[in-house]
Amino acid sequence: MTSTSKLRAGLIGLGAMGRNHARVLQIVDGVELVGVAEPNGDGNNVLRGIPVFPTVADLIGVGLDYAVVCCPTGLHEEIGLQLAEAGVAALIEKPLAPSVEASRRLVDAFESAGLVAGVGHIERYNPALQSLRTRLESGELGDVYQVVTRRQGPFPHRIADVGVVMDLATHDIDLTAWVTGQAYTSISARTVSRSGRPHEDMVAAVGQLQDGSMVSHLVNWLSPLKERSTVVTGDRGCFVADTLTADLTFYANGAINTEWEALRSFRGVAEGDMIRFAIPKREPLLVEHERFRDAVEGKDSDIVTLRQGLRTVEVSAAVLQSARTGATIGVAPIG
Repeated sequence: MTSTSKLRAGLIGLGAMGRNHARVLQIVDGVELVGVAEPNGDGNNVLRGIPVFPTVADLIGVGLDYAVVCCPTGLHEEIGLQLAEAGVAALIEKPLAPSVEASRRLVDAFESAGLVAGVGHIERYNPALQSLRTRLESGELGDVYQVVTRRQGPFPHRIADVGVVMDLATHDIDLTAWVTGQAYTSISARTVSRSGRPHEDMVAAVGQLQDGSMVSHLVNWLSPLKERSTVVTGDRGCFVADTLTADLTFYANGAINTEWEALRSFRGVAEGDMIRFAIPKREPLLVEHERFRDAVEGKDSDIVTLRQGLRTVEVSAAVLQSARTGATIGVAPIG
């Protein structure tokens, strides 16, 4: 590719998330969306004349630098292996694959081909979490004691092939390890299925990270309340990231004594200043595409690698194993 030419990108799948990717691929600098593989065609008219092909092989045939995989999770392995064999870099929507074994095969295929590949864990590009990670890295919170996430809302009818653990909890597993820089060492979980579907639709999980800090995840798609919250507590206070609004707030431990005895007894921990940070709020999906574009061009870029995506699938599998057995499951160290 010359310095003036654009990367030729393809898109596989035009479901709800695929349509979002199509929109961004048509506006990201340095990229041209040259075709889409979707057997059902462009029923929503989002492609502005971009050709639609019935198969992935047809799409590969037009010549691609990379492809974005937005088909159902159960097809990720088959399509990913097809792209790797054709020498096409890939950004694969999360989760990487529905099983640890399938995820490993994808890692091996792209690494052995020497191709750039990433996983679409979009929460890493949320402005609130980007700012939170930077502040934790710089030590603003001191030692981290606990990470608590809550992710709940109504059932997404786009999902048919996986449960809430693989669809939603993978967000929280990935972002927790990423913002803290710590790997999971153990997890314990309970799941229920209340919607009549074969997969779980609610999970509560607790676990531990390498540094001994605790994690807690509450995830469901049974609630009319939509909530996306990450709370990190440490020895200097706590950060609260709302990824729906991309707001980050810091609640400091107080240094001022409360002389009102009744109020002090009621509130417990001393209160300090509360700061809501003013942070730039760019669209996470656009930032994700810019980072992946840079990686394909050979630039230094912060993408979610397939090995990181594999680790998230490994922890998610441990969540499901714990729910089945009632046991706390150890997660093997990253090797």
